[in-house]
Amino acid sequence: MASKDAQNQRRRGLPGFLPGAPDPDHSFHVSLPNTGNQVWQPVLPPPGSLPPGLEYLSQLDLIIIHQQVELLGMILGTETSNKYEIKNSLGQRIYFAVEQSICFSRTFCSTLRSCTLKITDNSGREVITVNRPLRCNSCWCPCYLQELEIQAPPGTIVGYVAQKWDPFLPKFTIQNANKEDILKIVGPCATCGCFGDVDFEVKTINEKLTIGKISKYWSGFVNDVFTNADNFGIHVPADLDVTVKAAMIGACFLFDFMFFEHSLAGL
Repeated sequence: MASKDAQNQRRRGLPGFLPGAPDPDHSFHVSLPNTGNQVWQPVLPPPGSLPPGLEYLSQLDLIIIHQQVELLGMILGTETSNKYEIKNSLGQRIYFAVEQSICFSRTFCSTLRSCTLKITDNSGREVITVNRPLRCNSCWCPCYLQELEIQAPPGTIVGYVAQKWDPFLPKFTIQNANKEDILKIVGPCATCGCFGDVDFEVKTINEKLTIGKISKYWSGFVNDVFTNADNFGIHVPADLDVTVKAAMIGACFLFDFMFFEHSLAGL
């Protein structure tokens, strides 16, 4: 009799732990939820499949970039190295970026200066490096336009941001490590942003579909005139490749240099 009960127990298994285990006498009933309307949380990619440090970007659809105000630059009217906080939609800082450039370049090359921006996470680990060479910024010189190189982690190139010649609109492309075009960024004809936001639309290569935008937020008349501290927002699909998101962070830095960088010395 005991062996028969043991056999039945083995046949029934452990209800609740082995889905589909038979229950002949229906003594254990489990009501399953209706999964037709169930919303499941997206599965995060395993950390090993992403460049180290870029897992913070994997599920973000909004990245906020806030340039820190340089009091010394405000007082003296000089150009100092830029510093940026990179935050998520909740305002939590995920990265910190610091410009590395020499005083000569900042003084005499101004917004065209060559520089390197090092982006670190909250533990101080460098996760992204953005290299900007000295290049032209004029529609009259289309052969040597602006370009950024994106490395993640440092030493591994994952993409580029390249300016494209256009007589009327600011246009750029996001490229992969092989310099193949992935996306286009198209800005407005006027980028002064005196009394409102300035939007750069992120489009597919044929420019028929807009998938996101990079916005320079208007921070008020006083801030815009008397400081060079700018705020940007990157609106992109959450499932966009993290290396492309990293390239768009670099694009924000480039737009800041090209269109919105100024100091009291230049007024």
